[in-house]
Amino acid sequence: MSTQSVDPADRIDFWEEHNRQALVGLTCSSYAREGLLATETNVELGDLRLAEIAGNEHVIERTPRTCQALPKDSIFVTLLMAGSGVFFHEGGCVTLQTGDLILYDTRRPYLFGFPSPMRQLLVDIPREVFAAQCAPGEVSAPILLGRGSATEGAQASALEAVLADWVAGQGGEDSVSTEATVLDLVRTLAAPRLGGSASPAMLSQLAVAKDYIARHLADPGLSPGLVAEAIGVSARHLSRIFQPTGVSPSRYILEQRLGKARQVLAEPGSRHLTIAEVAHRWGFASQAHFTRVFRSRFGCTPGETRPLTS
Repeated sequence: MSTQSVDPADRIDFWEEHNRQALVGLTCSSYAREGLLATETNVELGDLRLAEIAGNEHVIERTPRTCQALPKDSIFVTLLMAGSGVFFHEGGCVTLQTGDLILYDTRRPYLFGFPSPMRQLLVDIPREVFAAQCAPGEVSAPILLGRGSATEGAQASALEAVLADWVAGQGGEDSVSTEATVLDLVRTLAAPRLGGSASPAMLSQLAVAKDYIARHLADPGLSPGLVAEAIGVSARHLSRIFQPTGVSPSRYILEQRLGKARQVLAEPGSRHLTIAEVAHRWGFASQAHFTRVFRSRFGCTPGETRPLTS
């Protein structure tokens, strides 16, 4: 979607209406002589919505009145890819430079200003999903991420790469794995700032869940829902149980399967097994899916993992 072909006098109204339907209700002001020139690409990723937004200098605002008239119950994670920004909120303001990542609550008023041409990637995480899979704490003020340490910066860069590939249509068909990766990275970045921790009871439940997964790893029907049912908790609580591990239940299952498959492939005595047989043995529905996620995880194909014959 672009304002380029819209009459300059109508661009603001056009932009506000598009965002009201596709993303969030807001008001917009342009400070460019040529009026608002902006583009937005919106795509879905499981329960998440992603948006790539670019534009010239402008300001967007979600006033208290807008929050009331056009409610939105999400956590936004915005990565500034180009330009700079100033984020005003009820407790002060945060300045952003290219590469910065900011997390904020759409129920709370804010103003986001861009004094120069900008581009950003935005993740719209429904509050229920964020609480279950990222961090249960209240986001009472915006959180600036990615600057804390080299590790945090690397995590922010990894999130940028995953989002950019998916928005550009390079994410493939594995939306479940990609969504889990995005949520894992957001959790890793945000949870320490929101005080998430595990109780002894949850650690015990985690051990039981991991044991169940280990014993049923070859079952192609194994899923977080099945694990939750087996250990007597809800799917949402299972996600909370796995928060200290830094990965979601679905990602944990995938990682365990990939690790077992890689171990078998590397054994000289397994050369009589085809790659399809190894994939089936460890619960993968198809060889194509197995090969794709294996390459993504280890940087090589299953065939390249097998030892060379003498």
